[in-house]
Amino acid sequence: MVKERARILVVGGGYVGMYTALRLQRKLKPELNRGEVEVTVVSPDPYMTYQPFLPEAAAGSISPRHVVVPLRRVLGRCRVVIGEVRAIDHAGRTATLTTLATEEKGAGTQQIPYDELVLAPGSVSRTLPVPGLADHGIGFKTVEEAIGLRNHVIEQMDIASSTRDPAIRDAALTFVFVGGGYAGVEALAELENMARYAARYYHNVRPEDMKWILVEASDRILPEVGEEMGRYTVTELRRRNIDVRLKTRLESCVDRTAVLSDGARFPTRTVVWTAGVKPHPLVAASGLPRTDRGRLKCTAELTIEGTTHAWAAGDAAGVPDVTAERPGAETAPNAQHALRQAKVLGDNIAHSLRGEPLETYSHKYVGSVASLGLHKGVAHVYGRKVKGCPAWFMHRVYHLSRVPTFNRKARVLAEWTLSGLFKREIVSLGSLEHPRAEFELAAGGKPSADTDNDPKGSS
Repeated sequence: MVKERARILVVGGGYVGMYTALRLQRKLKPELNRGEVEVTVVSPDPYMTYQPFLPEAAAGSISPRHVVVPLRRVLGRCRVVIGEVRAIDHAGRTATLTTLATEEKGAGTQQIPYDELVLAPGSVSRTLPVPGLADHGIGFKTVEEAIGLRNHVIEQMDIASSTRDPAIRDAALTFVFVGGGYAGVEALAELENMARYAARYYHNVRPEDMKWILVEASDRILPEVGEEMGRYTVTELRRRNIDVRLKTRLESCVDRTAVLSDGARFPTRTVVWTAGVKPHPLVAASGLPRTDRGRLKCTAELTIEGTTHAWAAGDAAGVPDVTAERPGAETAPNAQHALRQAKVLGDNIAHSLRGEPLETYSHKYVGSVASLGLHKGVAHVYGRKVKGCPAWFMHRVYHLSRVPTFNRKARVLAEWTLSGLFKREIVSLGSLEHPRAEFELAAGGKPSADTDNDPKGSS
């Protein structure tokens, strides 16, 4: 039994944040009912995004609303605050945050006191000082970016179809993806598959007219599935006329021209940046111990080393891998570990409040699966290598089993079934990004600066 009222603050509403709070709801149900425990979740978004489904959402196989899980519906016994934690004073047990209300009032920040802290802010895109990247680059970490990229690709096909200028047409039909990890390869493969299908509805755009380019700085892609499957993926992509350039970097994308380190230059209106992630800036601002890679220095029990009443897991945490043969190894920052770490983390907080011994996080990496478009994929699971349609099926089955709530599982399965029976939707809804632009023009106002004078929100 908890001896006194405990205030638990969970920073982040991603994999670790949501699953930890969900676990605490179950493990501390009696204490929550008696008012002995309070769980507060602070997240910049009111939902958790299941990121492995972003490529399929971008390709139109899954609706955007089914890629996200509403936090308030799942965490009914927790207090959910939509805002961002800006600073942490762990010595004083307070967190400083901003919310939509504080910004609206101009009142600045507010503070939340806590007794137990769970730091799970996740990661942000790791960018490099590439000229023009901030002006023209597109990310692929959120559902908004995924749907925006889908709209953008279809809009480029519309532009190419409606112009006779070969330079504009060539730039519109050239798509450059930087980064050969999961996000880059799956996003490129799914979108290329979608664009190839969509081309049949354009009288003057053929699949052969489009250039799809994957740029990777190392000598292999998809390192998680092994070297052999990585080589197979390169072969499969090149068979689809996708230009895979290994040991190559993006040097510049100024004036909508992608300049590569091998000397190649591609006029393009699409540069998608998926070249890795880094811990959230809050990790550095927290003042808590960090590893050489900038992640929170954790113990095998998921406490932050050298502190008390502070816990961490996920992308922002350097958790020792007790199953690894190499000393000092850390668990990989991926969903497979994050989901399991959240379960142990929730249990350990409950054990700590009740004065019980803590559990050690131990999970041997079982492998990886990746989709390369409809009916294509690669997998390396339990030492077995699978490719083609069986790997694609394994990818769908695995992620369907991992997406939270039965509601989401049923909806995703229904959409997959319907997409197999009916044709793809190839509609671009770019105006969703700037919904007031057309009304502003009609009312005699000026279009917003971020619409680039385009009332439909085109890129």
